[in-house]
Amino acid sequence: MKKALVGLAVVITVTGFLASQYWYYLPGIISSIVNPVGENRTISWQAGPSETGGEDQLPNIILIVADDLGFNDITFYGGGIAGGSVPTPNIDSIASEGMHFPNGYAGNGTCAPSRAALLTGRYPTRVGFEFTPANVQFAQMISGDGFIEENAENYPPSEELGLPGSELTLPEMLKDKGYHSIALGKWHLGASDGMKPNDQGFNEFLGFLPGGSMYMDPDDEQVVNSKQDFDPIDKFLWANLKYAVRFNDSERFTPDSHMTDYLSQQAVRAIAANRNRPFFMYLAYNAPHTPLQAEKADYDALDHITGHTERTYAAMLRGLDRGIGQVLAALEENGISDNTLVIFTSDNGGASYVGLPDLNKPYRGWKITFFEGGIHAPYFIRWPESIPAGSQYDSPVAHIDIFSTVLAVAGAEQPDDRIIDGVNILDYALQNPQPALDRPLFWRTGGYKVLQQDGWKLQLQEQNGKTWLYNLSDDPTEQQNLSDSNPQQLEKMREALYAMDEQMVEPLWPALLEAPIAIDYTIDKKPDTDFETIIWSN
Repeated sequence: MKKALVGLAVVITVTGFLASQYWYYLPGIISSIVNPVGENRTISWQAGPSETGGEDQLPNIILIVADDLGFNDITFYGGGIAGGSVPTPNIDSIASEGMHFPNGYAGNGTCAPSRAALLTGRYPTRVGFEFTPANVQFAQMISGDGFIEENAENYPPSEELGLPGSELTLPEMLKDKGYHSIALGKWHLGASDGMKPNDQGFNEFLGFLPGGSMYMDPDDEQVVNSKQDFDPIDKFLWANLKYAVRFNDSERFTPDSHMTDYLSQQAVRAIAANRNRPFFMYLAYNAPHTPLQAEKADYDALDHITGHTERTYAAMLRGLDRGIGQVLAALEENGISDNTLVIFTSDNGGASYVGLPDLNKPYRGWKITFFEGGIHAPYFIRWPESIPAGSQYDSPVAHIDIFSTVLAVAGAEQPDDRIIDGVNILDYALQNPQPALDRPLFWRTGGYKVLQQDGWKLQLQEQNGKTWLYNLSDDPTEQQNLSDSNPQQLEKMREALYAMDEQMVEPLWPALLEAPIAIDYTIDKKPDTDFETIIWSN
């Protein structure tokens, strides 16, 4: 009996130690029990008509969204990862064969609110989608001293944090025009009934509902992994994400290739199935978001890159560009390229927690911040039938504009029962001469609020009274803070910012953290001396 009690005490002690050290594995363990991942299954896409609708067929629309893509990750603007040595010709071709918007802006500095803006044409804060959905364990792990314990009490389950069903999305608005809508990849807009893709207007969905996924089994012989041991976000992702997708409301199952290639190949198949009817495809890659996992063949092809993290990241970009090339080729092969509007953008800028300093070059700031590095995103539109190759439009445009632009292209009316913040940017960009698009752009997360208007940009941090005022026309990389030297412009912008702020609604759920984020340094290279930060509410 005594020996049994001693053994039980040892088990309890060991269990307690493991729980205290590895508690952050619990969400993934629970998920695996409640929703296990099955074997790969074949996808049968719904087939459209056997014959085309002819010359009168409405244009197809493909919205391609990369995840955490840095402005300097692609080579179109003369940069590129690893000193421009990893070209992105297929992504670049969307711009060179269509129109590029050098002043394109994301809907937010983080993933989910940007996606809400993309699909609704409304500021996330007008919807109440202010904070990035997260579970309590994740926020507790990454926030340090910034964890807000009182908000964590009775916090809603993460699957209930999403876009309300009362919001109107692009696929819902396109349905009356006969569009078949397909979502592929990352959702991150809610996993409860009423919030999932099929509840929000999509006819078919293949992807994953949370904000991330593994790209391959970490133990696969054909994968190269790069773990950022200095990053608590990365540690949480490796512990909890699964290599899994679902088709519509099916149980989760394993893809048959690297996630980026899998989504690309399935997009090709879905294009073929829908070539004879107008379709809207939302192709939301999770690349190059962490966890960093590249196909070994792509990694091996980049042996000129010496750093393991940069080489893995660059290999992921290589796979992303290849996949987008396959999608563009499928349009040609099915004879629908000229009548297909292709939009390419990223949900926000590159992340500081990857540890690579040049992802958003030449801009300051990172994902999470509203400095240009966090929100100044690639923004390309190709439509051979209507947009001249090599076109450019310089006025600031934003994710909120994609909603109105797509509806106009499809001949669909905008909703008249709510404010739509975006505009049809082709109304401006296709005129000769091109008129300027003069309107404010607004971002907010908690007490961190930003307004951009008439070439000026004000960032305001209510928690500490800090302000950053920049004349982007003269200083596009935000080097010279004019808050002290131009008090009149500061006050003018402050008034305009709060006029916008008053139009927004209360958040649908509270923030779980308030954390300082370095503007100019990756999280592994922060100096011992003072440096500038913003305060991020998740």
